[in-house]
Amino acid sequence: MCELLEVSRSLVYYHLNRETSVSSKEEEIIEEHIKEIFRLSRNNYGTRKIKVELKKLGYQVSRKRISRLMRKNGLVSNYTVAHYKVHKSTCNQADTPNVVDRDFDNREKLEVVVSDLTYVRVGSNWNYVCNLIDLHNREIIGSAAGEKKEAKLVEKVLLSIPYSLKDIKIFHSDRGNEYDNKLLDDVLETFEIERSLSNKGNPYDNAVSEAVNKIMKTEFIYQNKFETLEELQLKLAEYIYWYNNIRIHGSLGYLTPVEYRGLLFLVNES
Repeated sequence: MCELLEVSRSLVYYHLNRETSVSSKEEEIIEEHIKEIFRLSRNNYGTRKIKVELKKLGYQVSRKRISRLMRKNGLVSNYTVAHYKVHKSTCNQADTPNVVDRDFDNREKLEVVVSDLTYVRVGSNWNYVCNLIDLHNREIIGSAAGEKKEAKLVEKVLLSIPYSLKDIKIFHSDRGNEYDNKLLDDVLETFEIERSLSNKGNPYDNAVSEAVNKIMKTEFIYQNKFETLEELQLKLAEYIYWYNNIRIHGSLGYLTPVEYRGLLFLVNES
């Protein structure tokens, strides 16, 4: 073939070796990007989200290739590990209806906020984290940790959010006893916030809060050891900042909650 085309064999081999060298160099660069993306995700991202982040950097890489490079470097997502789940608390018998009725999507800012508590091991005791999530963009707008699973912890979260409580239209939660309390009722009544409770024994009615708690356990709680409540509170604040501002969410088109909120604001303004 070389004789027919009047091309030297050395020239052909030069280009073949050059292409191999370029391909190998690109592989090394992509591999380093994958390791860095995985590190910045706190060991949480799988192939799907890493592919999205690589695309932002200008690399179109298949999930199969990403998976191969992750295995090569021993990168295992926290989501591949199963964890123990403690039992649910008993529910209250309040007559409050389920106003939200699983309509979680396309909500305006602060139209509906949902809440739930989850457990955390601190030293040799169980402590609890309460989250408040805006259905508008799945942002954790309030969070607090405490030693007891009680209404005061829920009240603390409500009073600490960076918005006026008068802007909240509906407050939704499950039927945990910590949400059936005069202290909480007084706060909601004062700021004219409509109450909504999940139906008895149905976790799907508060699916967004359940999902956020599962994410928090997998990405944050199970990956740390807390000796004191103060240590938990400090690391929790750091995680929530990362969750809202850096972590991309598949349900938001692979934007962060803050990016999504800003994008919708610009769309509405235009």
